Amino acid sequence: MTDAAAPPLRIVVADDQATIREGLVIMLGLMPDIDVVGSAANGLQALEQVARHHPDVILLDLHMPVMDGIEATRQLTARHPEVAIVVLTTYADDTSVLETLRAGARAYLTKDADKLHIARTLHSAAGGYAVLDPQVQAALLAAATAVPAPADPVAPPPGDTPPDGLTPRETEILTLIARGMTNTEIAAALFLSHNTVKTHVNRIFTKTGSRDRVAASHYAHRHHLD
Repeated sequence: MTDAAAPPLRIVVADDQATIREGLVIMLGLMPDIDVVGSAANGLQALEQVARHHPDVILLDLHMPVMDGIEATRQLTARHPEVAIVVLTTYADDTSVLETLRAGARAYLTKDADKLHIARTLHSAAGGYAVLDPQVQAALLAAATAVPAPADPVAPPPGDTPPDGLTPRETEILTLIARGMTNTEIAAALFLSHNTVKTHVNRIFTKTGSRDRVAASHYAHRHHLD
C-alpha cells in the first residue's frame, strides 16, 4: 500500500501512438499518487524527458521510431540507473521479454493491463520490485520448457545474412509462410506458442514491406528464401 504521506510518484510516459500516449497521461494523471511530468513519442525523446525531469519511473513502449524501447532501455539503464523502467507493450513473446529484461527493465506489462494494475506496477518498480504480467510469465515459462527443435532444413546456411534486418527465426518463419503453412502449423513445427508466431509474422510484414502472406511469399521467392 502506498504511504499517503509520500509525495506523488513522478513518471514519464513514452509511446509512439498519440492516442495511447495521451490516454495514459490523462488516466495516470488523474490518480492522486502519480504525477505525470513528461511524455515522449520515441526512444530519443524518452531519454531527453528523463534527463530533463528526473522521474522515478518511465512507462515505455517497445516498438517506437527513431530509437526503439529496447535500445532506450539500455541507454536509460546506463545513464539513469536510478529511474525504474516499466515496459508497456502489445508484445509478450519470449524474445522481446528477454531482450528488455536483459537491457535493464524492471517490469513488463502488456497493454491489456488495467489502470490499477499499471499504477501498482509503477509503484512496485519504483520500490525496487520486479513485476511481470501473467502473459509474460507464461511466455518465459514456455521458452524455458520448450523441447529443442530438430535441425531445421529451412534455416539459412552458416554465414548467410538475412535481408532487411530479418532475424534467423524470422527468416525461418518467412520460409514456412512461403511454403503455405498457417500460423498454427508453424507454431507446431517450431515448438512455439501461437502468439509468438503471430508476433514474428507481424515483424516480418513490417521489415519486408508486405501487406499480407501472399506478398511475404513473393518476397521470400525474390530473395531465394523459399
